[in-house]
Amino acid sequence: MRREARDALRASERAISEANRTLAGLQAEQRSVRAEAARLAERRRAAERAADERKAAIARMLAARQASGAPDAVRVVLSGEDPASAARTLHYAGYVSRAAARMLGEYRQAIAELARLAGEAEHRAAELRQLEQAERADREKILAERRERRRVLDRVGAEVRKSRREINVLRADEARLARLVERIGRVVATPFSGSPKTAFSRLRGKLRLPVAGELIGRFGAPRGGNAGGSGLEAKGVFIRAPEGQPVRAVAHGQVVFADWMRGFGNLLIVDHGEAYLSIYANTESLLKQVGDAVSAGEPIATTGASGGNEETGLYFELRHSGRAFDPLRWVQLK
Repeated sequence: MRREARDALRASERAISEANRTLAGLQAEQRSVRAEAARLAERRRAAERAADERKAAIARMLAARQASGAPDAVRVVLSGEDPASAARTLHYAGYVSRAAARMLGEYRQAIAELARLAGEAEHRAAELRQLEQAERADREKILAERRERRRVLDRVGAEVRKSRREINVLRADEARLARLVERIGRVVATPFSGSPKTAFSRLRGKLRLPVAGELIGRFGAPRGGNAGGSGLEAKGVFIRAPEGQPVRAVAHGQVVFADWMRGFGNLLIVDHGEAYLSIYANTESLLKQVGDAVSAGEPIATTGASGGNEETGLYFELRHSGRAFDPLRWVQLK
C-alpha cells in the first residue's frame, strides 16, 4: 500500500511539474513572438511611410516634367539647337531620367519590402495562434493532472500522512537526500565561475528567501510525532505560501538535480560553486532542468505540496560541503 501511494504520487506530481514547465516555456516563446511581431509592425509602418514618400516624390517629379515640357533625347537631337546647348540639355535630361529611374527602383524595393514584412507578420501571427492553442491544451492537462493528484491523495492520503510522521521514514528521507548531496559533491566539484565579488561565500546576510511567505518550520526544530523525542532536527526551513507562487534562485548557479524524490516531492538543487548548494523541495513544478544556468532572483520552480506534504509552500536548505546550515543567518528578513 505504501509503495502504491509513493508510486502514484510520483507519477502524478512529475506530470504536473512537466506540464507546468512546458507551459512556462510556451509562455516565454509567446512573449518572444509578440515582441518580434511588434518589431515587424513598426518596421512595416516605417516601410509604408517610406513607400508613400517615394510615391509622392515620383508624382511631383512627373508633374514637374509635364508642366515644364522636359525634353527627351530624340526631341533635342531633332531640334536643331546649338550643339553645346543641346549637349547641356541632353545632360540635364539624362540626369532627370536617372533620378526618375532611381526613384522608381526605390519605390519597387519599398513595395517588395512591404510584401515581405506582411508575409512575415502573417507567419508570426500563425505561429502565435499555434502557441496559444498549445498553451490552452497544456493548461487543460495541468488541471487534469491536479484532479488526478487529488484522487490519489483521497485514495491513499491517510497512508501518506501516516508515513510522513513515522520516524524511520523521516530518517530514510534525510539519509536519501544526504546521499544525493554527497554524490553531487563528488560529481560536480566545479569551481565558482563568477567574479570574486559575487562568490557565494561573500553573500552571507545578503540573500533573499526564495519565496515570500510564513516561516512555519525553522532550522534545527525537532521533527517527528513526539515533539523532539525522535532526535531528528530540521535541516532547513519551511515557508508556507499559496500554491503556484514563483520560487526564485537565491544566487547565481547551475542546476545539478531536478526530479521527484521520495519525501521531498519535486526537488531542485542548485550548485553555487565553492561547495555551496541550495535545495528547493515540495514544489509543484520544476521550471529548470539539470545543466541550466540560473541567475539570482530567477524563477526556477513554483510552490506546492508535492511528496505528500500537508502544507503548501517550499522546503528550503543551504549546504556547504554536504553539511546543512541555517539559511536564516544568510538572508535578509523583511
